[in-house]
Amino acid sequence: MIKIEACCASVDDCVQAAAGGCDRIELNQALELGGLTPSAGMILEAKAAVSIPVLAMLRPRTGGFHYTETEFRALCRDAELFMNLGVNGLVFGFLSDHGSVNQARTRTLVGITADRESVFNRAIDVCTNWRSALETCVDAGVTRVLTSGQAPTAMEGAATIRAMREFVQGAIEILPAGSIRLENVSEVVRRTGCNQIHFARHHLVRDGSMPETGIHFNGQAAEDRYRVLDAAYYRSVRERLRADEE
Repeated sequence: MIKIEACCASVDDCVQAAAGGCDRIELNQALELGGLTPSAGMILEAKAAVSIPVLAMLRPRTGGFHYTETEFRALCRDAELFMNLGVNGLVFGFLSDHGSVNQARTRTLVGITADRESVFNRAIDVCTNWRSALETCVDAGVTRVLTSGQAPTAMEGAATIRAMREFVQGAIEILPAGSIRLENVSEVVRRTGCNQIHFARHHLVRDGSMPETGIHFNGQAAEDRYRVLDAAYYRSVRERLRADEE
């Protein structure tokens, strides 16, 4: 069966992901920024609310993956704290300033995860040599790599994702991501040959506390609504994949 990983940005998202039949959660905040490190409170509540695995993103800022020493030290503190809070794994990406995987930092995080899952995020999609990047991740003991095949979407990068899977020969899991939708999920799975997928799908919910006053807090015109994961959509994807397997 194809595993579905939901990209979540709140505890409510996690609840909806479980209700939608997802197998695993990647917990972030600020998905509109590509996903940043969640809070400790979010992790505690998510673990209490759902029984499926919850992995926590470690990304302290936008703007790449070549972190300063102070950023990296804080990230490691978060990693240790999150492990103590019971996360099932950690998601991270560390690059050098010339587009290769930072092996030392990757090994450090794999060490913190110990016997739980370690996932190298889509930082691999901007590496100059994906084969070398995968070899570094394998050598470091990473469980899984999240990738769109160095393309804007998983569909566009499907051939490279398949090549990645064949290159590692089972030494590391390959998790396709990037604009996977109900209308293309079957084709992404077929073209990549992977047995798992990762995507985010949300719908808008209105917040009635925000009347039209002309006052804005985040620079966006529509601040009277927010996004929550769409459980029904994930159920539809699950049904499509199940039908494909019959």
